[in-house]
Amino acid sequence: MPDRPATRHACDDAALVALARDLVARADESWPLAELAAPFGLSPSAFQRRFTALVGLSPKALQDAARLGRLKSALKAGSPVTEAILEAGFGSTSRVYGEAQRDLGMTLSAYRAGAAGEIIHWTARETRLGWLAMAATARGVCFAQFGASPSALEAELARASPRATAPLDAWIDALDAHLARHAPAPELPLDLRGTAFQMRVWRFLQGIPLGETRAYADVAQAIGAPKATRAVGTACGANRVAVLVPCHRVLRGDGALGGYRWGLARKRALLEAESAARP
Repeated sequence: MPDRPATRHACDDAALVALARDLVARADESWPLAELAAPFGLSPSAFQRRFTALVGLSPKALQDAARLGRLKSALKAGSPVTEAILEAGFGSTSRVYGEAQRDLGMTLSAYRAGAAGEIIHWTARETRLGWLAMAATARGVCFAQFGASPSALEAELARASPRATAPLDAWIDALDAHLARHAPAPELPLDLRGTAFQMRVWRFLQGIPLGETRAYADVAQAIGAPKATRAVGTACGANRVAVLVPCHRVLRGDGALGGYRWGLARKRALLEAESAARP
């Protein structure tokens, strides 16, 4: 079992990363901030700033995310809800319902059943940038992805939302108009589901103005995690809602395109179109 942080003294990145691994591995344990900070010779607030700047999450948020990940894995494996909550390290059922159901976007029993109690509408359309599928829950768009064909998109949607049902049209029409005719980007409700860090990144991306770009390092700095540049790139790659969460507006520090899960040709085309349409 890893040592408690009392054995560490140098407040360097390697020591903080090792501590972060300990926090994730033992997410069911209580780690008071003052106890974490003391061996590094920092005040609790200074320690939290340093840790968050490197990892992207505070120690508490990191443990919360680790517990939620364990809960999701246990539910997907078919464990009973109460048993899954305890397996994840929440300690009691009362602690988890509000927090976890908010992050999952549904009840724990519905998540365990593969969203059986949730209606997800979807449709696919050939747009200026190729085939695009969009799916939405009652809360908003949860899936918008480009693909090679309708069948490929349907298979991807089945993996993400196995019980998606009848198609929707008005919202994808609005997005298609934006792509094809430079109409204003539609302000559609979104149903985003991800880790705490991913959600911070995605919310920031939604605030990048049309026709502008940011570097991965700029995003990391803006969300208070300046050393988490690589994690920002990973969060962009995990985005399931193309264009509406504009991860295409994030570039490498040297101005190169960087990555894009739906292909660099689409990323370049989106940026060129948005630059031309900018007021």
